[in-house]
Amino acid sequence: MESRDGAAFGYRVATLIIAVVVVCAAASLARSVLGPLAAALFIMGIVWPAQKWLQSRIPQLAALAIVLLLTITICLAFTSLAAWAFGRVGHFLIADAARYQAYYERAVAWLDNHGIEVAGLWAEYFNVGWVLRAMPYLTGRVNTILSFWLIALVYVVLGLIEIDDVGRRIDRLQNRTAARVLRDGSRATAVKFRKYLLVRTQMSVVTGLLVALFAAGTGLPFAFEWGVIAFVLNYIPFIGPFVATLCPTLLAMTQFESWTAVFGVFACLNVIQFVVGSYVEPRVAGATISISPFIVLLAIFLWTFLWGLFGTFIGVPITLALLTFCAEHPSTRWIAELLGGATEAKQEAL
Repeated sequence: MESRDGAAFGYRVATLIIAVVVVCAAASLARSVLGPLAAALFIMGIVWPAQKWLQSRIPQLAALAIVLLLTITICLAFTSLAAWAFGRVGHFLIADAARYQAYYERAVAWLDNHGIEVAGLWAEYFNVGWVLRAMPYLTGRVNTILSFWLIALVYVVLGLIEIDDVGRRIDRLQNRTAARVLRDGSRATAVKFRKYLLVRTQMSVVTGLLVALFAAGTGLPFAFEWGVIAFVLNYIPFIGPFVATLCPTLLAMTQFESWTAVFGVFACLNVIQFVVGSYVEPRVAGATISISPFIVLLAIFLWTFLWGLFGTFIGVPITLALLTFCAEHPSTRWIAELLGGATEAKQEAL
């Protein structure tokens, strides 16, 4: 009996792995369609309570217009703040290019003395021709991003208009198990999306404040700007915080004479990111949106590989949604239990 149960479990695991591979391949091929749809579903899960509250008091289209206007305004303000901070720091780094050139020349000389020829490789791969070839690519990426968010906005508009009708159609399904999974899974996923964004925003604010205070205390220029950059990049798990610590370290190279001070800045910024991300955030989030750290990292790299930078941001919410739906059905509940993070009891014990 035990061998039969073990074989059945192994069969389910093998089937799951094959299904994941097939779904990932399909997601990669259909990224131009599924990417905007995933973004729209995430936004809908966030803004639906506001839409529902408004349309109970004013006409649906008027409520939709208000919600969309507020959403777009918040996104534009967020983007403008990030562009301002990056622009301020970027102008300073460009103006201080001579010092970085000196560091580069000393590093190249040191590597050449140890038998590593960097200058030749740089000249071969990074030249004027490479820059000229990169310009059309960058222009194309800008057009792609604009098209992406325009399609996502259309999905959001249509989805918010039809969400009540879709709910009624789900309730009329003859397969009551499927109806329950879709209804309860959708509601639970939307709640987790909102809590995920709330927790991520709170931790981003805390991280930004700590980074700004640390930069101001150490005399690093652009303390407020570094706080804003840390706040923005913290929305991208793992990769964003690393970039937010690397960039101030580059500035510290030209501000402090001691390499010990430079490495100290890098180490302290990483400690801030680690404490907030690995100690404070799990306790604030609790078990409601808990996912295994290994699965979080895997989701980030997987969805980045499939969908690029947008996948880096949306990878964790997608994984959160998949695990939530798995938890709603007895046959797949073991997946959510296996890949989830700490349980409620473990969280309380911590």
